Order: sequence, then C-alpha cells, then structure tokens
Amino acid sequence: MSAKLHIKKGDNVIVISGESKGQKGKVLSVQVEKQRAIVEGVNMVSKHTRPNAKNTQGGIVKQEAPIHISNLMLIDPATGNPTRTGRRMGENGKLVRYSKKSGEEIK
Repeated sequence: MSAKLHIKKGDNVIVISGESKGQKGKVLSVQVEKQRAIVEGVNMVSKHTRPNAKNTQGGIVKQEAPIHISNLMLIDPATGNPTRTGRRMGENGKLVRYSKKSGEEIK
C-alpha cells in the first residue's frame, strides 16, 4: 500500500532543501512508489544520448531529474507563500487538501 502524498501533478512547489533550494516550479509528474516528483526546471541533469529518429544529432541533453517529495513544499495559491497542507472533508463528502496558513482549499 502506498502512502498519500501532499503533492500532486500540476501543483506549484518550492524546493526547501538540497542543491536546488529556493527554486520554484510546476510538478510535471509524481512517482508515488518512489516518493519522488519531477518539477519543471528543477534538479537539471545532463544526459548523454545516442543519435536516434527523434534526435538525429545525439549529444548532451539537459533534463529534469526526480526530487524527493520531502524536499518540496506546496505554494499557497491564495498568498503565494510556501505552506503545509492538511486534509479535511469537503462539502461533497470527499477529502480535500487545504492550506494550513490561509485555511483555503487547494484545488
């Protein structure tokens, strides 16, 4: 069984520790089993690629590498500041995420 994560695809996050500390970006994908996320423009690595149909030249390509979920913090949509998240029952009886700072629901 996998744990419920506080970050989902499409969220805006800030990196709170590590080499990319302070960088902001949008979550492109989440690897739930590994507890990692790929964030746009964060944790860039150089990957050596061979020539293929997609990239006929080959060479070195810069791309995002996964970063651990614990190093990411959600940005509150209302204030634009980093915030912790909680879960509570919404109006429709489903669990919804909310900002611990502003108390607003996170879509």
